[in-house]
Amino acid sequence: MRIGVVAVQGAVSEHVEVLKKAMERLEIDGSVVYARSLRDLNDVSGIVIPGGESTTISRLMLTTGMHEKIAELAKKGLPILGTCAGTILLAKEGDEQVKQTNTQLLGLLEMKVLRNAYGRQVDSFEADVKIPEIGDKLFRAAFIRAPTIEKVWNDTRVWIEYNGAIIGAKKGNMLALTFHPELGDDLRIHEYFLRMTTK
Repeated sequence: MRIGVVAVQGAVSEHVEVLKKAMERLEIDGSVVYARSLRDLNDVSGIVIPGGESTTISRLMLTTGMHEKIAELAKKGLPILGTCAGTILLAKEGDEQVKQTNTQLLGLLEMKVLRNAYGRQVDSFEADVKIPEIGDKLFRAAFIRAPTIEKVWNDTRVWIEYNGAIIGAKKGNMLALTFHPELGDDLRIHEYFLRMTTK
């Protein structure tokens, strides 16, 4: 197994470390690579698009050619995990903030995202959220300048809700989360994603 973490900007090393730990716990023989160029996406079993600044990540993905390649691989069934900014990029629609920044979305999940839905950096928070598909124990989620998902349609389904807001969506091989699952000791979401890559 070889997982590529898009490493142009954002919370990259945290995802790499958590994925390595999750592989170890699941006894998976594999590696995690920093995907900085098109070449780094060759022969990957799954891709993670981390949180960070969505406009910057989008622009650098376009410059490197990774934007088109990720869209192509996703449509062929390659598992993709997007977190925070990564979720914005996976969406078909963004709000006015997304449009004003000319952020190029991948448009892979039928959902509309609201950027910075909770406010600025100072409004960041943590919360215990219920994620039935990873078990009964609550997951401690970190929301940092987090978006929310306003709505989903067609084959995209709600995966997690918190306080009436959609904070996770799934469509086939793609999983989008508005929070940062890599900031903590709970490996269950990354383990879930790794299992998606072995199906």
